[in-house]
Amino acid sequence: MAKKVRTIPATINRFSLEPIVSTKKRKTAGYARVSTDSEEQATSYESQMAYYKNYIESRSDWEFVGMYSDEGISATNTKRRDGFKQMISDALDGKVDLIVTKSVSRFARNTVDSLQTVRKLKENGIEVYFEKENIWTLDAKGELLITIMSSLAQEESRSISENTTWGKRKQFADGKGSLGFKHFLGYDKGFVINTEEAKTVKLIYKLYASGLSFYAVAKELTNRGIKTPFGKNKWHVSTVKSILTNEKYKGDALWQKGYISDFLQKTRKENKGEIPQYYVEEHHEAIIQPEQFDFIQAEIARRGNDGRGSGLTIFSNKIKCGKCGAWYGLKTWHSNDEYRREIYRCNDKYKTKGKPCKSPHLTEDEIKDIFIKAVNKFVKVRKTVVKEISSFIDTICVTTDLEIETTKLKKDMENIISEMESIIRENAKTIQNQEEYLQRENKIRLRYSDLNSKLAEVENEIKIKQNRKTMLENFIKTLDGISGEITEFDEDLWSGLLDHILIKEKGHYTVVFKNGTEVDI
Repeated sequence: MAKKVRTIPATINRFSLEPIVSTKKRKTAGYARVSTDSEEQATSYESQMAYYKNYIESRSDWEFVGMYSDEGISATNTKRRDGFKQMISDALDGKVDLIVTKSVSRFARNTVDSLQTVRKLKENGIEVYFEKENIWTLDAKGELLITIMSSLAQEESRSISENTTWGKRKQFADGKGSLGFKHFLGYDKGFVINTEEAKTVKLIYKLYASGLSFYAVAKELTNRGIKTPFGKNKWHVSTVKSILTNEKYKGDALWQKGYISDFLQKTRKENKGEIPQYYVEEHHEAIIQPEQFDFIQAEIARRGNDGRGSGLTIFSNKIKCGKCGAWYGLKTWHSNDEYRREIYRCNDKYKTKGKPCKSPHLTEDEIKDIFIKAVNKFVKVRKTVVKEISSFIDTICVTTDLEIETTKLKKDMENIISEMESIIRENAKTIQNQEEYLQRENKIRLRYSDLNSKLAEVENEIKIKQNRKTMLENFIKTLDGISGEITEFDEDLWSGLLDHILIKEKGHYTVVFKNGTEVDI
């Protein structure tokens, strides 16, 4: 007997759970986005906003609930698209039933983001209409079409990213480049010096050269009420350090310090040799003279190697205990009463077992007096000292042989790379014993590693000699600037001439200058 089948038609929309015969208007929102802040794109942005507002309002079955937008933001991921995220949140909260947008590429150029968002909306009965492709996401074919279109859009983004990267690297290779001047202290667009901001840059270099640490410089700038590059009141160590080590302040430019490693997530990484860098000398007008900049780099390296730690004042870590070898630091006596007094004392005075270190404390005035006496004694033999230093620079600080060795090592490393590429190609073309092949490959890798280590050693030795040369040249320049006997303490002389003062006992001190000369006071 034949079975009878009777179809019972659906009466409820499976996405919205509304009756099919319902004439309720769909709450509809528009979404517009442009990826740059150019004038041309701004016009496109305004046109999209106006068009979709009028388009939605012209439909009798739609209720316009608003426009969402993101201006000047890429669509490769949704992390920073605040308008987009707010729209999705409102839709999931029941405030939007339908989203109308220009195309899949306006919505997202990342296939995964696009599909995840559409599926999340679809699960909650919310539809997206892509006008250009005529895709309705609640339609059975919608997801397939979105996958295809999103993949095409993603590849378009990859192509744009690669073309942009190529263009930038071509600019760098030609000695050109751009910079975000909005938060770059000292320069306006086009590397034009900002006179007022340049004063702050020069002050930072002067404070550090005087002996202050990164922290102490940041504290001093904050106390003076000077604004940071971002317009904030509080300075941080990282900001001070970045200004003191940025080659652009001496008129040079190093391009491609970092790079985008993932065009979708816009992940930025520090360039540690993965891609080429381009160093342009005399690229623009300098705020800091090159010799002063080089001196600061040498000073940063020296402080990092001698274990002195941070200097809260120009006298901190310039005074050394002759009893235990520790550095002196600033101490405050009677900090909360009328007998308040600041002195400099051995930092390890009470850290040793048994009796405390017996080295004497010093006041700031006593330190200044010791230094003035030492400089006046030192100046008497200035001509002899300068002659000795110049000879030292011309012999000990020469790096010619080391630079020749560096060139040779780099050439040898290039040859090893070529050898490695050759055996890899050979292995790909012909059948070989893989155990023997791997042994050959490992030997080549070891040779490369040894040469790389040697190169690092030689380059470090070059840097030490160059830093030493910079320091001594600055020392001679400071010494030549002294005319006659000095009677008042000078911070520039202190920072330019002194290495440290050794405290042997009260009234007996040895002043050690940066060239190694010792003067007993």
